[in-house]
Amino acid sequence: MAQTTLYEVAERAGVSLATASRVLNGSTRQVGEQLRLRVLKAAEELRYTANGPAQAMARGHSNTLGLVVSDITDPYFTQIAAGVVEAADAHQLTVTMGSTHRETDREIRHLATFRSQRARGVIIVGSRASVEAESRFDEEIAAYRETGGTVVMISQPVGDLPVVQVENRRLATELAAALVEQGHREFSILAGPSALTTAVDRTAGFRAGLKAAGITVPKDRVVAGGFTRDGGHSSMQELLAHTRTPGCVFAVTDVMALGAIAAIREAGLEPGVDVPIAGFDDIPTLADVLPPLTTVNLPLRTMGRTAVELLVADAEATSRTIGGSVVLRASTALT
Repeated sequence: MAQTTLYEVAERAGVSLATASRVLNGSTRQVGEQLRLRVLKAAEELRYTANGPAQAMARGHSNTLGLVVSDITDPYFTQIAAGVVEAADAHQLTVTMGSTHRETDREIRHLATFRSQRARGVIIVGSRASVEAESRFDEEIAAYRETGGTVVMISQPVGDLPVVQVENRRLATELAAALVEQGHREFSILAGPSALTTAVDRTAGFRAGLKAAGITVPKDRVVAGGFTRDGGHSSMQELLAHTRTPGCVFAVTDVMALGAIAAIREAGLEPGVDVPIAGFDDIPTLADVLPPLTTVNLPLRTMGRTAVELLVADAEATSRTIGGSVVLRASTALT
């Protein structure tokens, strides 16, 4: 059976071929709502299937949106990805995702793949490494943008790329101030990797908030480690090997805090009582954690949706700053 053509759809809908193409091929040019619905109805009746490669050649890009995340198993990234998919669906874009495991080489390979596939745009989620291999990353970004593709960052700005930026320093400072107000005076920090900008910013912001209250965290109570549940677990074990009374512990991500809570229990101590603890992000899985974790709430799905809106707007040097709020729960409540 011969495949239905775009011309047949246009004829059935009673519109020009150009109008049918704008509706079905993802053109940025607007079509009136009544005409759009007529074209979509005709396409459905005729079981029209768009020719993806032909669309890509005609427009210079496909209806694919590339999403690159650091770790898809981390609830932080899955929530952002959910927001990206929601917004992409509204713009008739199909999301293809790649996970980098925080390796710049993987990130570059994903970008090269999306460029070869003429993806409509790419959203990159995750903290930037402080240096290493960034020049090759910049080169791949430049090559992709030369093809007409748009790249949007979520986390920190990179050059003049559009970015959905999180106020990590300010929010960590506010968390520190709130914990001091609760009555805490001694602190330790599970600081994450020293090469990741997000970890560095959150640690610096937290220390700044404590400094404003006249509190300093000793160097031996700041432990670097992986940006994961296991990283938090091993960092907490290292801290407890040094002191059984670390004060209120700040883990720079919730997933690290979850690993730390397990390590606290394994040491025969009670989280929230013997060792108060706070995290950052407010991931959905915290609903199942006891004691409920003090953290900083970030609108993760909104971050994903916002990135898609920047991408489809073809913004050249636009950024959106995402705020958050401190959420005090039982894990830091003083009795």
